[in-house]
Amino acid sequence: MRVEDQYADVLQNIEFGIVTTYRDYPEISDSDVMRVLEALIDRYAAEKIGRSPRHYPLSEVEQTLLENVRKMCEWRLGRDTVPDSSDEMEKGPEPITIDEIILCLKRIVKSVNRWNKDGGRRGYLSFIIQYVG
Repeated sequence: MRVEDQYADVLQNIEFGIVTTYRDYPEISDSDVMRVLEALIDRYAAEKIGRSPRHYPLSEVEQTLLENVRKMCEWRLGRDTVPDSSDEMEKGPEPITIDEIILCLKRIVKSVNRWNKDGGRRGYLSFIIQYVG
């Protein structure tokens, strides 16, 4: 089964974090998204094997993007409440594993590369904003 079929809801949640940031900061580009996704993949891979994550010098906007996407990932991992929810007791979906969140992040990286190649500097962002949130 394809990642986008098995984890469609997780991919949509992660992309919602990306689109939310893009709406607030329309100057971000696909390369900003790539750097953030790579930093998150490294962070979760490091956590899995017990090493410290690498340092990624991120701009202020990239840091905001990272936090928005990380919140979604943490929610899907069952570690956080529903993003932007005032009800801390609201239960999220069945938690997924770190391996699954890494798989989903890598799938989005693949999508960013594809749409960036086809559409230029903001090809991916222009594509997903039509479908997410």
